Amino acid sequence: MTTYGQFCPVAKAMDVLDERWTLLVVRELLAGSTHFNELRRGNPRMSPALLAKRLRTLERAGVVRRTEDAGRPTYRLTRAGEELRPVVDALGAWGVRWISELGDEDLDPHLLFWDVRRTVPVAAWPPGPTAVEFHLDDVGRDVARWWLVVRSGDADLCDVDPGIEPAVVVRSGLRALTRVWRGDVSWDGALRAGDVELVGPAAVRREVPRWIGQSDLASVPRPAA
Repeated sequence: MTTYGQFCPVAKAMDVLDERWTLLVVRELLAGSTHFNELRRGNPRMSPALLAKRLRTLERAGVVRRTEDAGRPTYRLTRAGEELRPVVDALGAWGVRWISELGDEDLDPHLLFWDVRRTVPVAAWPPGPTAVEFHLDDVGRDVARWWLVVRSGDADLCDVDPGIEPAVVVRSGLRALTRVWRGDVSWDGALRAGDVELVGPAAVRREVPRWIGQSDLASVPRPAA
């Protein structure tokens, strides 16, 4: 591993953390991912080989601990890794405030719905199995339909029909829905503008913004224009 060759603690920290994808792997571990495939779903454009390499580097640095659970590798942050939480949170907040522009290359339905799934407020959903179907109108057919299913207190993400009649269908473009999720625009604002459409009974449509919510960083104040 190339180092900066400086005694400065910032440089020593960056020796470990500034390789491409490294902090995004840490972000996923902080968000609760513990298995290799979960870490890949949170970084869908990262190759398996590179993910394995970054995990080995973090393990050698004492940031990640690898264990076996019924023969399945499990990755968890050490105390040193957990101390990166305010660093990652601060970077996220800074990015929301000052790097707001989204290019086409930044839009990824796999990452969007994976991020949505892990913060779903399941207590706000009906007690029985409930599905919300998403139709994206500006992506390829193979990634245009997604289902978020909540049952028995757990949220599951499906890219094939789960066989549960959806309570409501959310129709939108990927960019518009991503902007809602990031908090660049509110649910109400996107619905009024027609950028997001809800198809279903009125009582259910009213609940969708509460069922889905927004990302944890959506509440970060933006600078005045």
